[in-house]
Amino acid sequence: MTELQRLIAREIQAAGGAIPFSRFMDLALYAPGLGYYTRATPMGEQADFITAPELTPLFGRTLAVQLAQLFESGVPPVVLELGAGTGKLARDALDGLAALGHVDVQWQILDVSTSLREAQRATLAAHAGSVQWLGTLPDTFSGVMLGNEVLDALPCEAMAWHDGAAWQRMVSEDGTHPGRFVWTERPAPERLFACLARLSSHFGLERRMDAGFCYSTEVNPQAEALVNTLARSLKQGALLLLDYGFPQAEYYHPERHMGTLMGFARQRSVDDVLALAGEQDITAHVDFTAIAQAGVQSGLSLAGYTSQARFLMNCGLLDLAASAARDAAADPLAYTRLIAPVQKLLSEAEMGELFKVLALTRGVDVALEGFSRGDRGHRLLPAQGAAAS
Repeated sequence: MTELQRLIAREIQAAGGAIPFSRFMDLALYAPGLGYYTRATPMGEQADFITAPELTPLFGRTLAVQLAQLFESGVPPVVLELGAGTGKLARDALDGLAALGHVDVQWQILDVSTSLREAQRATLAAHAGSVQWLGTLPDTFSGVMLGNEVLDALPCEAMAWHDGAAWQRMVSEDGTHPGRFVWTERPAPERLFACLARLSSHFGLERRMDAGFCYSTEVNPQAEALVNTLARSLKQGALLLLDYGFPQAEYYHPERHMGTLMGFARQRSVDDVLALAGEQDITAHVDFTAIAQAGVQSGLSLAGYTSQARFLMNCGLLDLAASAARDAAADPLAYTRLIAPVQKLLSEAEMGELFKVLALTRGVDVALEGFSRGDRGHRLLPAQGAAAS
């Protein structure tokens, strides 16, 4: 039994036998010195999962095109990156910005992981004069706030609807196997019941309950609260969020009745998110409708929402890849190493469609290049979203 398992077990006992899944996820990922993100470097070629910036520097260089457009429109040349991983996105974006003539950009990083901060300093050594690590979110900020695969790792509430009632999924300890955790349920508290009842009515889940239909899903008040907090801080500029997820109509569709929770260990998905506490990543897909609504209700404007593939192509990824490919054409192995990650970023079967990009702005009048074609904002906020391209 690990120290983290003992910590979780003590919390369960102190709570009377069960804790909300959101609390379990919080401890498993973020318990100081013990959680998955606070004790190790979880991403990279030899780690449990690979993010887009780890695949190819072209990802960050392409994102730099969108950042440059914002800076040229009058947004201060400051980036605040939430959860900066190993620092490769910052490094590659700063390189790309420099190539576009933006050499005075300040890059701020806010990250809870001590081990990742050390990796970031090493990766960003060449940009040391441009990078600053923050301990807390600034009260006021002007520039671009950036979060790549941040929302999916925020502790979410696991919910269920069966037998005509809404339930909150809880975590208990297996009485016969110390350190093993199991699911249990309790009637959903009012704040969560109201959310799930609204969704069930909207998508006709109640009609299916009569046939014994069981439905599990997630809601993430913490993600919405984070967007509210960021919106209050953002005085001028943009909030760019890149993550995997769906608009609400797809997220809570009755056919997605098993929810989206998943674990990752050794670059493979793990169905049992309660196993290997502290040794596997735990994620849930993002409800981009809820995130967009949280931003708009906090005074931001929805500036764009589209697939990662479309965003990257709008920002010139194919041109950047073609240029790099010409330089590597004489070396077949180098050429393959260059092109294969680009295909993964764009492929609908891999990251191109599942991953989305959402932009919320304040005081920005320019139409953002990343959403110039294929904007799907109307799927999030029908009355306010941008028209389809």
